Parts: sequence; C-alpha cells; structure tokens
Amino acid sequence: MSATPFDFDWSVRYPTYRAPVFARNVVATSQPLAAQAGLRMLAAGGNAVDAAIAAAAAITIVEPVSNGLGSDAFAIVWDGRELHGLNASGTAPATWDTAYYAKRHGGKFPMRGWDSVTVPGAVSAWAALHEKFGSLPFEDLLQPAIELAERGHGVAGIVSQKWAAAVPELQSQPGFAQAFMPHGRAPRIGERFALPAAAQTLRRIASSRGADFYQGQTAQALVAHAREHGGTLSLADLAGYRPDWCGTISQDYRGYTLHEIPPNGQGIAALMALGILQHFDIGAHPADSLRTRHLQIEAMKAAFADVYRYVADLRYMTEVTPAHLLDPGYLAQRARLIREDRATDFQHGLPPAGGTIYLTAADRQGMMISFIQSNYMGFGSGVVVPEVGVSLQNRGYCFSLDPSHPNCVAPGKRPFQTIIPAFLMKDGAPQMSFGVMGGNMQPQGHMQTLSRMLDHRQNPQAACDAPRWKVQRGLKLDIESTMPEAIVAGLRGLGHEIEPVLDSYMDFGSGQFIWRLSDDLEDGYAAASDSRRDGCAAAF
Repeated sequence: MSATPFDFDWSVRYPTYRAPVFARNVVATSQPLAAQAGLRMLAAGGNAVDAAIAAAAAITIVEPVSNGLGSDAFAIVWDGRELHGLNASGTAPATWDTAYYAKRHGGKFPMRGWDSVTVPGAVSAWAALHEKFGSLPFEDLLQPAIELAERGHGVAGIVSQKWAAAVPELQSQPGFAQAFMPHGRAPRIGERFALPAAAQTLRRIASSRGADFYQGQTAQALVAHAREHGGTLSLADLAGYRPDWCGTISQDYRGYTLHEIPPNGQGIAALMALGILQHFDIGAHPADSLRTRHLQIEAMKAAFADVYRYVADLRYMTEVTPAHLLDPGYLAQRARLIREDRATDFQHGLPPAGGTIYLTAADRQGMMISFIQSNYMGFGSGVVVPEVGVSLQNRGYCFSLDPSHPNCVAPGKRPFQTIIPAFLMKDGAPQMSFGVMGGNMQPQGHMQTLSRMLDHRQNPQAACDAPRWKVQRGLKLDIESTMPEAIVAGLRGLGHEIEPVLDSYMDFGSGQFIWRLSDDLEDGYAAASDSRRDGCAAAF
C-alpha cells in the first residue's frame, strides 16, 4: 500500500497564482487565524484531527459570514489505517411536516428565521471526532477560539465584504443586529470584532465536551429564543440528536478513487460526473480548451439532473439508491447523451432498480482530515441567540414540500445538504484531502480541480487558481471573470446560456488541498489554498 508520487507540472500559473506550500504538518483554511489555531495544536503535539477541531472552532468566530456555533458539519478522516466518514448534519424538529408549513407559511418553505433551522450538528462533530481520534484535551482545542471571541480580531477583507452584503437582508432577524452589527453596521476591514457571549459558550462546550450545546445552558437558551420568536425547536430535539459515522461512497477515476459522504449530501454528484467524464479522453485536449470545458459542464449537468430528483436522507431513498446512481452501465448511458456540438438541457434518468467553510489538515504521522462546516446561506437563518453568541444555519430551506419527493420534510429527517468534504485514495493509500466550498459549486469544484490534476498534471495550487464555471438549472451557466473571452464566446456558440453572477456570497467557491507527496512521511505534503477567500495553508 503506497501513495504514488505524481509528476505535476509545477510551472502552470494563473492570474490568481499563489505558491504551493510544502511541509510535514499542514492546516489549510479560508481564514489565516483559523489556520494558525490548528497549527498551534500540531505544534503542541496534537494530531491532524486536533488541529481541524481547533480550526473549526476558531473559524466560527473569524469567518461568521460562513458558519457559526449553530452550523452543520461533515468529515472524512484517514487515521493511518482506514477511512472514516462522519455526517453531523442536523435533523428536523419533531413538529415539522408539510401540514406545519401549510398552516404557518402557506405551503412555502421560509428561507430565513427559526422555521428554517434544523438541529445544529457542528459541535457534535467536534466532540465525536475528538472522542474517536483526538490526542490533546478537548478543552485545549477550543482555547484559540475562546481567545479570539473574547479579545476580538481584525476583520479580514473578503469577510468584511460579504458581511456588508448580508446586512440589508438579515438585520431584522432576531438577534442579528445585536451580535453582528456592533456599530449599527457590518465591521470594516481591519476593525476589531469580538463576540464575548460566544467565548462563554465555547468555555461551556469545552468543559462538557460538547454536551452543553445539546443538554445544558446553551440548549436551554436556544429553545427559549426559539419559543420567543415562533420556532418550535425543543430540548428533546437537541438532546436526541446524534451524528452518524456513515462511511463513504466512491468512484474510480484515472487510477485513483474519489471518496465522498453518502446522501443526504450532494457529494454523489461529483462521483457521477467523474463516472460520466471518464468515457471521454479529456486528457487529449488542453485543460483550458473549449472542448474540455464543454464536456465537463455537460457531465456535471447530467449528474445534477439525477441528484436533484433522487437524493435525500439515505433512509428515505427507497426508489433510487446511491448504488443505482453510480451503476457503471447507467453512467455510460448518461455519457452517451452528451453531444460535443451543443449544450443539452438534461432531464433526470431512470437508474437500474436494485455559506460554508472548508478546511483540511495533515500531520507528520500520516493522519489526514477533510472537514466542512456551514451555516448554508452565509449567516444562514440570520437568527442569532445573543446571550450565547450562537448564529444558526438555515438548512431546513433545502427540504422539499412535495410529498412525492424523497427529500420531503418530515420529523427527525435530514434535509438535502450541499456541504461535502472529499478525499482521494490511490491503491488503498491516502493521496489528497480536499474540498471546494460554496453551495452547488462544491461538487463542480471537486470535479473541475480533480480533472485538472489527474487529466492534465496541473499541480494542486494551479488547479485551485484556474478560472471556474458553475452550472445552474437548464442551460444556464455562470462563468468566472478571469475566463478567456474566446472560451466564453465558444460556450455561447454551443448553446450555453451565460449568466451574470448575482450571488454575492457563494460565487465560485473556495478550495483547500493537501496532497501527500509519497509513501515516505518524511517527504510530507503539498498544500494549496484558494485566493478567492482570505485564507492560507499554514505549515511547519
């Protein structure tokens, strides 16, 4: 079992070029202070999971536009012997069903407010990861986050921009202005922001190893705030929640194996797209050619057509299972629908029966973790419980209200999730922990960056820096501004409908990558971090 060295072309550069980082211990996140929090744990003798937990806790404070203590999370961990998958996405309160939303919201799902908040799972993820893999005391891991929340930090540039963009819509949500508009506005770049209530909550989480969030003072504060503002989240909903060690699902591609978390997440979309794409000789044409981009786009659209129709909480996928969607014959059939001379508006097939942060860490002992944590739409529901500093996700908005759809809302059910960590294996050995945050950009980012590396030998930083596209519904396509005009014109000529990017938060995502250089741990890793956010790969 060995990690095979890969002959990357290290000379490839794009306008957003950053230098790759080479080291034996690495933490890569979208915010430098969070990366440093993780690095502190590695320097103190902790492992990659310790580092990831510290970074995840810290980033709830320094990048609140993406996540918070009320987020959900997923993780994939290589522990030195095997791969583990963790689903810590939240479940619906016991009161939620279609009748509930018909009565309260006229048969529509609210995008914001308490009726979009499922049970938050992120804190349970930290506790579960530590229980299984942690080496340092849990209290130590949260100390950097406590310090940042209590003393404050200078707000980073891209965070400040996205914060200001969210204020007009969210300032009227309960508790938002009190917590996140300390001067009646979003903080400016470099302005100190503190969240002392969150510091106290983090202390209780630390001393209770997460239990306070689900059964203690914090849980009581969440439920009281929900009742005050029309929500129905209960103490029983919180106390009964458990994360799920769910394993992974996978797809072979060019001699490697990509692993994703099983549904309710959309990681299967990346697996399906690669399973379709492998029927074309992508490597025979340049990475930035019109033909390569067109085929990748079409494979992604074909995958999404099925994912949006069939993917839900795995317990409810009775009509079509992940195995059906990944059936090689079915993916070959989907590949045959792709036309190289024009864009296609794919419909779902019939398989054979049978706002987010991403971070990754790796240590000198070979442990690697791919971790993602999210409030969904930036600040999520917009609801904040000020006395405990908890901002809450709006993952409930991903439910369907169609009783015939497998993703239809129901008590205790997990909604369709967009956040997905990824992990690449080679011949049974770990090769790369990676992810690309940003709504439905995530599986698209996984596919685009991985194809660049495996089909075109682009190194992880170049694959991260390259211009991206993002498919929407039908023939609609978003194109990053750095995409060459000739390619944009060529895509239009094939029938793709190029749309201006109106989403001020998700845009084209943010990736973090750690590639294991060889089976010799002394060779260490190559790490990449996306310039589309404020972050970095911190290492020693």
